[in-house]
Amino acid sequence: MSLVRLSATELLAQLTAGQITSVHLTEAYLGQIKRHDPQVKAFLRVDTQRALDRAAEIDKRRREGRPLGRLAGLPVAIKDLLCTQGEPTTCASRILENFKPPYDATVIARLKAADAVLIGKTNMDEFAMGGSTENSAFQKTANPWDLERIPGGSSGGSAACVAAGMAPMSVGSDTGGSIRQPAGLCGVTGLKPTYGRVSRYGLVAFASSLDQIGPLARTAEDTALLLEVLAGHDPLDSTSVDLPVPKYSATVKQPLKNLRLGLVREHFGEGLDGEVEAAVRQAVAVYESLGATIKDISLPHGKYGVATYYIIAPCEASSNLARYDGVHYGHRTDEKKMAAAIAAQRSTLEAAGKHVEAEALDNPLVRMYRQSRAEGFGPEVKRRIMLGTYALSAGYYDAYYLKALKVRRLIRRDYDQAFGQVDLIAGPVTATTAFKLGEKVDDPLAMYLVDLYTVSANLAGIGGIAFPCGFSEGGLPIGLQLQAPPFEEERLLRAACMFQRATDWHQRWPSMVPA
Repeated sequence: MSLVRLSATELLAQLTAGQITSVHLTEAYLGQIKRHDPQVKAFLRVDTQRALDRAAEIDKRRREGRPLGRLAGLPVAIKDLLCTQGEPTTCASRILENFKPPYDATVIARLKAADAVLIGKTNMDEFAMGGSTENSAFQKTANPWDLERIPGGSSGGSAACVAAGMAPMSVGSDTGGSIRQPAGLCGVTGLKPTYGRVSRYGLVAFASSLDQIGPLARTAEDTALLLEVLAGHDPLDSTSVDLPVPKYSATVKQPLKNLRLGLVREHFGEGLDGEVEAAVRQAVAVYESLGATIKDISLPHGKYGVATYYIIAPCEASSNLARYDGVHYGHRTDEKKMAAAIAAQRSTLEAAGKHVEAEALDNPLVRMYRQSRAEGFGPEVKRRIMLGTYALSAGYYDAYYLKALKVRRLIRRDYDQAFGQVDLIAGPVTATTAFKLGEKVDDPLAMYLVDLYTVSANLAGIGGIAFPCGFSEGGLPIGLQLQAPPFEEERLLRAACMFQRATDWHQRWPSMVPA
């Protein structure tokens, strides 16, 4: 069997036993990237020489019998919104195209301490705003199962590279489903931890109260291994929770006894594709055959989840992205281009009778801010900044943002009540399988509804996991989502592993991955 088809756990065992070297393994993944990434476009940057040098250093230390970290020699891909010292971190945006952070994000530091081989930065929707990885300023990522379809988003590159055998594991972020949704659409395993379980220090923020970093991999066992490295308290992040990190990799294979699984009535209504519903219900039947008890439950305020999310997230984005002004770092407009653009803007404003706004353009600082941001941000980012700025403006704050926060509290209360009856909640990840590239790009509302089943977990701050539970007649992956009470990632991983030991959906590969 090809090396790139082995799980991270199997590869680590071979590395430890001296059956393969990290250099050989890294070369295998780099070869797969070279052959297929020109079509998939999962990576924005591949650190070929740096990765090989790091692998050689780890091999040398292993030969010498020196101490090694938990992931010693394993390649890991990184979503391009995690600060990496001295290396480009673009968030797939023109405004950060040349930005090189002066420090490592905490999760990057932990991966380096664990002796992972950081193989490259993956593509994403710009500033993580999107559900298809079509909003990147640099390229559109394709689904390895069908190159004409989207991989999901915003961590589409992180999911696609694992599905295509270009990395055994990757790191993504999840603000409204951005790990679980692409994991489900690409046929891999992705976990969104409880808010506060993983440090956000060095994560370029989209929506600070919703963002969470998490692992993607082939199996629940591999996901447990990576989460064990990423998780833990960090004094540099005030939202990081000071709780012990369970030994996820040691317990992941232990089945859950007397498991109570909840099915949300509202998740099985209009809009859910028949093939997706059938696969999810069959997956629930597998759990039932393994001894689980199935119970119908209700999350009555979940129907407001998308509307609530698309007020809170843009409001926080409006605040977080205000720092990109062309002054301290990031893109700054060219003075000659700026003069021409501002002249055109002034004429437009004066023609519309907006003389005060036109006069504001005489201020050189205002002109520079305005043009730098106009050039640096893509259309979806601009849309969300404007939505958030409007909702936060005088006269609208109470009507929109404050009301959204109240509904968010009701959504969390629904979950608290549900978890009084069940241990986990099961349901679909998305309403359909992966749609075609360009199909929804001109319909923002349709794109926002893609997150229907995932946003509520972010609003409630709880953990969720997605993994393959079937395939459509067209050969596209279908995902199952499990959600758990706060800080019960161990329960999620054990439940996912139970399912994967009883089925083989996670062992299927797209044709581009060599046997």
